[in-house]
Amino acid sequence: MKPDQVIDLRSDTVTQPTPEMRQAMAYAEVGDDVFGDDPTVNRLQERVAELLGKEAALFMPSGSMANQTAIRAQTQPGDEILAHGDSHIYHYEAGAPFALSGCSVALLPGDRGIFDPQELRERVRPKDSHFAQSRLVIVENTHNRGGGTIWPLARVAEVRAVANELGLLVHLDGARLMNACVATGHKPAEYAQHADTVSVCFSKGLGAPVGSAVASTTETIARVHRFRKMFGGGMRQAGILAAGALYALDHHVDRLADDHAHAHQLAEALATMPGVGIDPTTVETNIVYFDVEARMGTGAEICQRLHEAGVWMLPLTPQRIRAVTHLHITDASVASAIEILSRVLK
Repeated sequence: MKPDQVIDLRSDTVTQPTPEMRQAMAYAEVGDDVFGDDPTVNRLQERVAELLGKEAALFMPSGSMANQTAIRAQTQPGDEILAHGDSHIYHYEAGAPFALSGCSVALLPGDRGIFDPQELRERVRPKDSHFAQSRLVIVENTHNRGGGTIWPLARVAEVRAVANELGLLVHLDGARLMNACVATGHKPAEYAQHADTVSVCFSKGLGAPVGSAVASTTETIARVHRFRKMFGGGMRQAGILAAGALYALDHHVDRLADDHAHAHQLAEALATMPGVGIDPTTVETNIVYFDVEARMGTGAEICQRLHEAGVWMLPLTPQRIRAVTHLHITDASVASAIEILSRVLK
């Protein structure tokens, strides 16, 4: 099957730059970013810092490096990070908190990726030489494994208040923060004000081919910059990539609402199909998780059948499947995907 005939719902990372974005990248003014003189990268960093209400920002090659440099800059070996049990930094970043920062991770429970501030209070370690020292709290908004869940702004503020009381720092993993903002109407800085460091990603729903950023104080970003270099993330004429991110911020933020509408449309249709378990009201942004009964096969087997029919999704657990809408998914794509799902699931 030709690539242009595939409905690829595996992730919003599969997007490719639009012709207009490619043009912006092709004509980007560049310099040497390691020397700090790439004007397009500098413009992007200033834009992100302003967007998030922070003093400074730093362009990163990936979301994982963004998160991990923020962690490394704010912890020391032997510290403990507190994060939801389904957090991206724990499941999908190759054990980096342990390997790169020497930190253990305390996993917090909570429905669909959102933990209770009281749970945070109860899990913080005593100030005792026997224990790892609780140092950093991670809030992931939207929450990937939670199903694109949006953290209520008031809950984020509560986490910040408890963190202040207990002497903890807060990192906001905002890989899909713009999805949360478009869905709620809150500005990115309203969420970011409750975090010491914030990461944002340009290569998911925003549709840029590469890149994330970390924002914080000037002092913290100086440390983040050092660890970006240490982890091998220094780039040279990176303005070509930064231009794609700038184009995405200018043109692809508001349209995230289309992705949310398509995800909800898909969820509503899945809810009518026999053997499928899903509550469409839990689909808040662009990520759809649904369960299939064992009599229909495993999630992996169903994904293989869907793949052969031209709809690509990802199995998450033996009976759970993930679908993500994005820049290249249209009304017609959703309608076709629903028709193929209905046929395959029968």
